[in-house]
Amino acid sequence: MTGLVLCEPIELYNILNQVTKLSRLTEPNYLCLLDVRSKREYDESHVITARRVKKKANEYLIPESVDLECVRYCVVYDDSTSMLEMALKHSDDDSSDGSTDITALGAAVECGRALTLLTRHPVRILKGGYQCFSAMYHFFRTQKIIWMPQELDAFQPYPVEIIPGKIYLGNFRQACDPQIQKDLKIKAHVNISMEAGPFFKGDADKLLHIKVEDSPEANISPFLRLLCHFIEIHLELDSVILVFSTLGISRSCAAILAYLVHQNEQTLKRSWAYLKKCKNNMCPNRGLVAQLSQWEKIVLGDCITDVMDLVY
Repeated sequence: MTGLVLCEPIELYNILNQVTKLSRLTEPNYLCLLDVRSKREYDESHVITARRVKKKANEYLIPESVDLECVRYCVVYDDSTSMLEMALKHSDDDSSDGSTDITALGAAVECGRALTLLTRHPVRILKGGYQCFSAMYHFFRTQKIIWMPQELDAFQPYPVEIIPGKIYLGNFRQACDPQIQKDLKIKAHVNISMEAGPFFKGDADKLLHIKVEDSPEANISPFLRLLCHFIEIHLELDSVILVFSTLGISRSCAAILAYLVHQNEQTLKRSWAYLKKCKNNMCPNRGLVAQLSQWEKIVLGDCITDVMDLVY
């Protein structure tokens, strides 16, 4: 099973929604998403940007335009893959001789095993397959097969998912998009910026607006307890929460980090690594990081994390 790893639906969702100046889907060597279901199933609907892999004489035929050696993420899915996890457990069992029949584990695993010879990174097998992912993120279903570069340039990413089905992290534009609010079932907002959106009026109990400038001198420390309390209350009410700032890179990321340290009683370094996996362009400014270090001391009783070790 070397080279194959399970990809949780939330991980694929976040991979699809990464941005630099534009969606990272515009980068040719960023994501190769492969659908090994039948043509009928693929034509009916598939995950956005997925390409169908044909099978001929027991061999999977990868689209010629794909250079797997250079691709950062290669994700394969079939209809309802779940067997890879069982196989991994089987291979870890001391009583097992490691002779699990991989070919009996489904098309995605079978295809993924062949792809491990062509890529430098682990091949990800989507846990639960298309059924699970499309049920969780129905708005990423499509029948579109060919994507022109300008269409990918215009693709508007969704907020990244931090706590599955509970907390999302985004920017001001996403917070003001009614379709995103509907698709993600957002019920409460934490606005860490100076801007105010008119559609928030009338929902004061569902909005926490912390007015903080986007500068190294900005002081967020006095609001961190209030922030964590607001999030906790709305999670207890089963509300889905969107935390956002103007660009969703610095102030809102600092807010999420403060909550993760508080909620999980874990170090800033560990919280940072987790958030980095969810949003790879996160970049709280140095002033906010210094305040988060002090917050770690308040929550955990000591400054455990050396901020110089944090990887931007």
